[in-house]
Amino acid sequence: MGIVSFGSLSMVFGAAAEPVDEKLSIDGKEMTIVAPAPSEPEGHPFKEVKSGWLYREAETRQVESDSFENPGMLNVERGEEIWNTVEGAAGKSCASCHDDAAESMKGVGANYPKWNEKEQKPFNVELQINACRTERMEAEPYKFDVQDQKDLTAFIKHQSLGEPTKVDLAEGEMMDWWQKGKDRYYLRTGQLNLSCASCHEDNSGQYIRADHLSQGQTNGFPTYRLKQSNLVSIQNRFRGCIRDTRAEYPAAFSDELMALEVYTAWRGSGLSVETPAVRQ
Repeated sequence: MGIVSFGSLSMVFGAAAEPVDEKLSIDGKEMTIVAPAPSEPEGHPFKEVKSGWLYREAETRQVESDSFENPGMLNVERGEEIWNTVEGAAGKSCASCHDDAAESMKGVGANYPKWNEKEQKPFNVELQINACRTERMEAEPYKFDVQDQKDLTAFIKHQSLGEPTKVDLAEGEMMDWWQKGKDRYYLRTGQLNLSCASCHEDNSGQYIRADHLSQGQTNGFPTYRLKQSNLVSIQNRFRGCIRDTRAEYPAAFSDELMALEVYTAWRGSGLSVETPAVRQ
């Protein structure tokens, strides 16, 4: 057992345990849950990237592998209702422009964040939804983490279930944002003086209390967390982790968190979209 001390504070990491050696299939689609780490840009810390599903307990793994058991699928169904609901002064729904999401959104969620030329910054799915709402539907943008935003995001990303994730770093200034995200990933913060890498790289595979630390991959977000009985967005999870270091967390969709989302998406390149993944 390892103890990392920071003055009067300490984090206790238990014995290491290998992730399970199993295959994940959802709705007849085999998920890629282990893939070669991306070679460009150089410097990925792992030889292989591994889905967080491999680090979860057997009961949790089973829930995700069966769509009838996965409670996050209720949110996906609600997201489909939102997709087809007319809102805003323009009298449009998402379907008015994009028709059947099973066709128009297939593969889309696997390639976010993407460079947005107009705003000169990366956009995630949530920001793209808000842009469509304001510019096309003439509706109010969603406030961060409202239920409809999470459900619609999950529905859109679910259309890419099984598709390999890949971020295009050649677009616009994505490489600059990748570097900013990398710097943030290794930045130690808070009273506990921890970075993202402290748990998901330096201690990946070990236990902190009852939690088996994974590589921190983001291919399953929005993720259904049994602990919260709801979907959790990726930026909510970022903020929660930063809060747990006893630091002040950044605003949602801030440049700091968008850069971190770009970098973490790259770290898991090649893993299948699992949305909605199930975690403890």
